[in-house]
Amino acid sequence: MTAVHQFFTMKIKTMASVLALAFTASGSAAQAPEDTPEAAAPTSPSGLAARATYVDLVTLSERSALVVRAQIRRQTQLKPERAPGLAPGFARLYIEADTLALISGNTALGESLVYLVDVPLTAKGKAPKLKKREMLLFANDAGRDAKGANQLQLAGEFAQLAFSPELEARVRPILTSLVASNPPPIIAGIRDALAVPGTLVGESETQIFLETTDRSPVSLTVLRRPGQPAAWGVSWGEIIDSSARAPAPESLRWYRLACALPASLPSSANLARDPAARRLAATDYAFVIRSLGPCARAITTTPQT
Repeated sequence: MTAVHQFFTMKIKTMASVLALAFTASGSAAQAPEDTPEAAAPTSPSGLAARATYVDLVTLSERSALVVRAQIRRQTQLKPERAPGLAPGFARLYIEADTLALISGNTALGESLVYLVDVPLTAKGKAPKLKKREMLLFANDAGRDAKGANQLQLAGEFAQLAFSPELEARVRPILTSLVASNPPPIIAGIRDALAVPGTLVGESETQIFLETTDRSPVSLTVLRRPGQPAAWGVSWGEIIDSSARAPAPESLRWYRLACALPASLPSSANLARDPAARRLAATDYAFVIRSLGPCARAITTTPQT
């Protein structure tokens, strides 16, 4: 074995060990149908980019210290014994790529990147050819190799997406909102809720106070007025604003609520003692959940709290 070949083999082994730990923690990738072409396979870079929801992109962004646009220069398929945890129908590739742009992150990246990624096999049972293709990578810095290339660890099993201007346009506002000076807090649950009937028939107000990981106050208000549709809003602070609005769909505030609130109001959080008031609080909470809509995921899993 030449010195060069030995060096390259050791580099792959080191990167394989790093990724194996990540795959053990997050679970192996789902199997792609063997007769699906790479371009259309749900777990191919193109398929992942097409399927990724707003929720997926926020999740990947939050897990990543770096979001990088890169062009693949070379790929090397690892042998099965060097790819622990590899799912059937997939190949693990050692990728060498050129940095095209750092979309987000404070790490100073060089011109060269290396990383490992699992990709679905083609209908012929071979690894797809990714050379010269541009990718958007959600990753974390794993140091530099002996040649000075930045070693990246992808932020999830499906964190390599085929780059397109449209995908970048979806990701950039998310990254901007995550690093804003006053991002919405992470919701941890519901502290308490109380529904109070009004003086007129059909009039009521329900207040729902939420728990947050940083203990900052967040509350929901549901108002019902005779002859008017029910309306709700969220107050992100100490002052409860009865004129507060619901968050815009596919915004970070929407994500914080839609992807963290339980499906129904916990009985223990309902402070009302009167059965009618308790039913009203539960009904108003269900109205909020319906209004928010589902926290739809296609390529990520719910983050562990």
